[in-house]
Amino acid sequence: MLTLEALEEQSDFNQIGGGFEWDGVCYKERLITSCDEATFLNKKASIKSKAIWNDTTLEKLWLYNLHYFDDLNSSDAYDRVAFHTSLVHRWINENPACAGNGWEPYTLSLRIVNFIKWASKFKYRDGRFLGSLLQQSEALMQQCEYHILANHLFANGKALTFAGVYFGPLGKSYLQRGLEILDAEFNEQFLEDGAHYELSPMYHSVMLWDVLELIELALSSEQELLLDRVESWKGIAKKGLSWLESMLHQDNEISFFNDAAIGIAPSPAKLFEYAEQLQISTERTKPEIYTHHNESGFSVINGSTYKVIINHAEIGPSYQPGHAHADSLSFEFSLMGKRVFVNSGTSMYGVSKEREAERGTSKHNTVSIENINSSEVWSGFRVARRAHSSCELLDKSADRITLNLSHDGYARINSNYIHTRKICCGASSLEIVDSIPVKNEEGVFGHYHLHPDIIVTEINDFNFRLKHKGSSDIDVLIEVDNAQVSTEKYDYHPEFGISITGTKLILKSIDSKKPFSILVKW
Repeated sequence: MLTLEALEEQSDFNQIGGGFEWDGVCYKERLITSCDEATFLNKKASIKSKAIWNDTTLEKLWLYNLHYFDDLNSSDAYDRVAFHTSLVHRWINENPACAGNGWEPYTLSLRIVNFIKWASKFKYRDGRFLGSLLQQSEALMQQCEYHILANHLFANGKALTFAGVYFGPLGKSYLQRGLEILDAEFNEQFLEDGAHYELSPMYHSVMLWDVLELIELALSSEQELLLDRVESWKGIAKKGLSWLESMLHQDNEISFFNDAAIGIAPSPAKLFEYAEQLQISTERTKPEIYTHHNESGFSVINGSTYKVIINHAEIGPSYQPGHAHADSLSFEFSLMGKRVFVNSGTSMYGVSKEREAERGTSKHNTVSIENINSSEVWSGFRVARRAHSSCELLDKSADRITLNLSHDGYARINSNYIHTRKICCGASSLEIVDSIPVKNEEGVFGHYHLHPDIIVTEINDFNFRLKHKGSSDIDVLIEVDNAQVSTEKYDYHPEFGISITGTKLILKSIDSKKPFSILVKW
């Protein structure tokens, strides 16, 4: 590993910088408010102490965010160059190689990119900084996450590509390794319908931003090896933007399938803005009434006043299910621009009962047998036996779509326990009919989570009215058949670290030999 002195003696030292000035779109707001305080995942903490970088009293994901240095490229970075310079050197002084959270490959990957974008933008060439950046790049080279794969390995490849371009001739090995990783992972991770294969709208957005930044790097640096790949990368970005748009609610924010929450990834608006700046065509036309994403496993129904997004995906990818939930055949529903039925979202990572519960079937708008999950999620980021789903279009007209869906997640209990779900959308109605032919002593439960802004009024045992706190346009009637209905409070997690109390309807099947249903009319 080169020392600072040896680095400065290299004949190629003056070529460091890659010959480009970073000018990408910023999407992060100020996260580190002063030398004393930072806010990540909606949690504020003091960062005065040298021990903060590896403080075990704080959630590891919070500490990771501290090490990412996203703040260097926040929207007001131009006003805080001196502060950021001091913070960068504080990190170098207080994080000796190769110890602690900051030297793990994923944190290295995100910070290397942030350091390079910042140094390029502000033409910062301090020798000690460059020596540390080279050392970090070398450390990443030695521990690429081939054992984790998925978005982690892609981030490694992206960071090494940035380092390779930035360090010029000194970074030749980084560029070679980075592009080797990216070439393989682009082919593996982006599906034909445009989706990222972890099937999380949040991670899809993260990955799309990575793709756009790689395109920006190619165009701004004019590095020949990257320019050779630009048109391919633009094609992937274009399809990915199309998939993302179809998975947005009417409020233009992401839906909550698998690990998903607002505020982690760039907003869809920022992604489309960045794509436009890079001259990637993203003409947004009126959506089709029905879109079937065959490879990723989602269906989207767009009515004149509503939108329904339905999950009939496999656990994906099969070899890395860390961000998967047991949410087979779950759906989300927006009406008149407002969310009505929502999955409960994601508030945390790690290994805990709360994390396991958030990944569980009963936290999604689908059906469970007692408290059994449709896929066996466990230990924070693991899945054992998995449900396999299917979707068939039964009827399609100008104002009506009918789907027949099923999954076999409960067949591990009894081979006859196949969950079938029929979804019928009309001009002003949504009907969901569920069936699992269980034995009478086993309870079948339909879970319907309402957005916290929805107020529920019981008319009688089988009829309810839904109204929205902020919109008089939403006045919805619900009719239930062959099920006992109860309501209970649940925690809705629109962002990491945030819990808002909402109401859910729980339908318990009365006669397992007959389907039970919910009819939503507006």
